[in-house]
Amino acid sequence: MTVTIKDVAKKANVAPSTVSRVIADNPSISEKTKRRVRKVMSELGYHPNLNARNLANQTTKTLGLVMPSSASKAFQNPFFPEVIRGISSFAHMEGYALYMSTGETEEEIFNGVVKMVQGRQIGGIVLLYSRENDRIIQYLHNQNFPFVLIGKPYDRKDEITYVDNDNYTAAREVAEYLISLGHKQIAFIGGGSDLLVTRERLAGMSDALKLADIVLPKEYILHFDFSRESGQQAVEELMGLKQPPTAIMATDDLIGLGVLSALSKKGFVVPKDVSIVSFNNALLSEIASPPLSTVDVNIYQLGYEAAKALVDKVENAESTAKCIIIPHKLLKRQTCDHYA
Repeated sequence: MTVTIKDVAKKANVAPSTVSRVIADNPSISEKTKRRVRKVMSELGYHPNLNARNLANQTTKTLGLVMPSSASKAFQNPFFPEVIRGISSFAHMEGYALYMSTGETEEEIFNGVVKMVQGRQIGGIVLLYSRENDRIIQYLHNQNFPFVLIGKPYDRKDEITYVDNDNYTAAREVAEYLISLGHKQIAFIGGGSDLLVTRERLAGMSDALKLADIVLPKEYILHFDFSRESGQQAVEELMGLKQPPTAIMATDDLIGLGVLSALSKKGFVVPKDVSIVSFNNALLSEIASPPLSTVDVNIYQLGYEAAKALVDKVENAESTAKCIIIPHKLLKRQTCDHYA
């Protein structure tokens, strides 16, 4: 069986990127570490390849950004411009430029990332999402290429650096707040079920309801993309049920705003008839009518810390995987009320 950089790294108890830099005789690696790694390479019969050497010599001052979908679609959601503002702020301070992936389909986006990596156009990548069985995450990990996730990884949590909120706790707090207002029919509108943020928030809400002996019917759980149209479609489904919900948790402000608009068009009064809480605290949530109760996830800080962690990985060969949790806060505005 072929010996890989990962095999050497595991036995030498160092990161794969450290092995790559030892191969290139990078001066940032101590002589003690170099001797240990080279000894393991000899013991295992590992022979370095050109790709590893090229990666070790990477010096570009450009960071790549990868969106969860086409840029034209993603930028309709205020989350992404704000998180990129945070990334850009730290990158600019450290003298890095940004390079954004383009593509209208998942295949085009993946091919764009491969081109960025193999063409040595960038020194590292920030992925603005985390989903199950993602080809890009798997590719970057297998290539030992520096990257950071915004969102918890589905697996390899000890090997991948990521920046996230405590989404489970945040959703649990929202559910407990709605329960305290007397609500027992609480619906959940989330993003795709393959997204880790959706799973964590649904788990937090489900556990809060379970502790309060409140049932969460299957028809109260809906998955859409993050858009106003999704919120409007969700209202059509939920309010058409024999027993519609009295409160709704939407995992994104755009969905929440769509819910608010659709309820109003149907003659429901928020929060008198239905209470709503969403996530992100985008500017639009504050100026909505009525102002939307939401969880502030500190979007800018998510981006800033992601860029900071990535630059550390690019410039510091000894950098290890880390988890950075950004605090959240439930903002109780005017879309929630006691259920009579």
